[in-house]
Amino acid sequence: MKNSIINSRQAFTLLVLVGTIAIASQLSPMQASVDNTVKVDGSSTVYPITKEITKNFNAANPTIKVEVNFSGTTGGFKKFCAGEIDISDASRPITKTEMAACKKAGISYYELPIAYDALTVVVNPKNTWIKDITVAELKKIWEPSAEGKIKRWNQIRPEFPNQPITLFAPGKDSGTYDYFNAAINGNATTTRKDVTTSEDDNVLVKGVSQNPNSLGYFGFAYYETHAKDLKAVAVDSGKGAILPSRQAVEAGKYQPLARPLFIYVSAKSFRKPEVKSFVNFYLKEAPQSVVTVQYIPLPARGYKLAESRLVFGRVGTIFAGKTELNLSIGELLGKELAL
Repeated sequence: MKNSIINSRQAFTLLVLVGTIAIASQLSPMQASVDNTVKVDGSSTVYPITKEITKNFNAANPTIKVEVNFSGTTGGFKKFCAGEIDISDASRPITKTEMAACKKAGISYYELPIAYDALTVVVNPKNTWIKDITVAELKKIWEPSAEGKIKRWNQIRPEFPNQPITLFAPGKDSGTYDYFNAAINGNATTTRKDVTTSEDDNVLVKGVSQNPNSLGYFGFAYYETHAKDLKAVAVDSGKGAILPSRQAVEAGKYQPLARPLFIYVSAKSFRKPEVKSFVNFYLKEAPQSVVTVQYIPLPARGYKLAESRLVFGRVGTIFAGKTELNLSIGELLGKELAL
């Protein structure tokens, strides 16, 4: 009788186990994932693109949660190379220090260009005296030696009024901070410090829009979205003053402040079906979503090249840990083809 009870229990346990395996085998990989949250952080410049694409992705894939935050490009890479997030939005290429951190943590990655930006110098609409500015004048304002010394508009040009100048800039965790300083001051971390800073571009927009004597800089989309409250300043790198625009960037004329924007995808995370689904959706949606949020899309072949990196497992960066200035869209795609 006792053996009969034991055998019955074993049979029941075996039946439950077989049934569980059968059910699990019928689940899709998405349903079988314990945590199917896709985690994204990084650049505030890239944030509007990712947010727009996430909105569309969620409409089509309501069972997958995508968390999108911004802490600046540098802040995002810190989390990315610590394995805390799946995707890092970036407004500059990964640096050598960040590459080393990722390597130490065993994190390989796909570097995917997704758009171009026209980093925009802005003033308050009540500013009637400035329409354009040279790269040399921008350096005069922002270089470290200007700290505590260049404090009035007429110090930039004698014909400007004797009015105080109030400066607004991204914080040091921002890729925009790195790129602007590299382009204007010759070093990504070299700039004056007596300015109002924030990793949140909306804070900078508000600051410039409320102060008639202000000057600042941030990504093109934030200018376009708030154009009625801001005034863009044309930049002259020696070939004439050029206002930021899609046409100027596509023609390679808005230099040195045109730059590529990226997402970096953990190769390990990409093996998760929810991350793969989101990234593939991202690249297909990017051309339209980039335009929707007022950035400059890559040509169609640019997104095809990004897709091919995923298909053939081409991890790593084409920039060797350095920010390349004056890189046109065509030159970027040429580097991608050479990978």
